[in-house]
Amino acid sequence: MEIKDLTSRMHTFVRSKGWYEPGSKRPQTPRNLAISLSLEASEVLEHFQWHDGPPDRDELGSELADVALYLLQLASVSGIDLEQAVLKKLEANAARAWDQDRLRKEIE
Repeated sequence: MEIKDLTSRMHTFVRSKGWYEPGSKRPQTPRNLAISLSLEASEVLEHFQWHDGPPDRDELGSELADVALYLLQLASVSGIDLEQAVLKKLEANAARAWDQDRLRKEIE
């Protein structure tokens, strides 16, 4: 399944709950989605808090899915082609000299 298909399924779910409707108690604005994304990412961290062992895979997977869904939705309602943004970022990262960036900052 491609990113656009996951995004479409996410929009279908959100519409079915009425969250895109005016006056919704859960307005799906970029601001609200960014906050929700951050909160869900924090829930991922909770699976690693206070222990060094591996987290429960199903529970962690569920939290990661929440993060992914909010990310897909935030990108979509913000008019960002997430697939293209990821590819562009990978290209930029590939061109970076990672260790040299760190050494340059240490010298400065």
